[in-house]
Amino acid sequence: MRSRFAAPSARLALAAVAAVAVTAATTATATATAPAADSRSAAVRACVTKDLTYKVSVKTQAGGYFLVTAKARPGVTCYLEGVFPSASFGSSADTEVSPAEHAVSDRVTLSGSTAAYAGINPKTTNNDHGREFDFLHLAVAGDETGAVTLALPETATVDRPTATNWHADPADAVPFSG
Repeated sequence: MRSRFAAPSARLALAAVAAVAVTAATTATATATAPAADSRSAAVRACVTKDLTYKVSVKTQAGGYFLVTAKARPGVTCYLEGVFPSASFGSSADTEVSPAEHAVSDRVTLSGSTAAYAGINPKTTNNDHGREFDFLHLAVAGDETGAVTLALPETATVDRPTATNWHADPADAVPFSG
């Protein structure tokens, strides 16, 4: 009699072990193919205009330009894509900067004292035309609704302005004409 009862119990135990093995294999496969939650939470996000502080200085190289220095606010870590900032000197379309570079530069990650630089040439024409401005409206590309207005260190005559991409080295942010 005992062997008769043992056989069904053994089959039941074997079926239970097989079910656990299948469940474990399925869970292992799902875990291996799913991205780790940690990797997404640790990813650095793109900067928006309000994440940064800005400083504008005058440079005389390449006929003169404004160097915009951007740094992350305390506690913020974000990146700027290597594209030119969204900027204008006034509200009309002819005072909006156009790109001085024809390719995307490297992404610049900002945190602590690390800075990004963009050069803005307010006048790319060789004539006596242009309008004068004392302020620059600036935003991170894609965040134009968050634009800030920055006082210029000196009055600028503006005619077909251009801007370089954001760079990690200020020497790369010189907007050479031509």
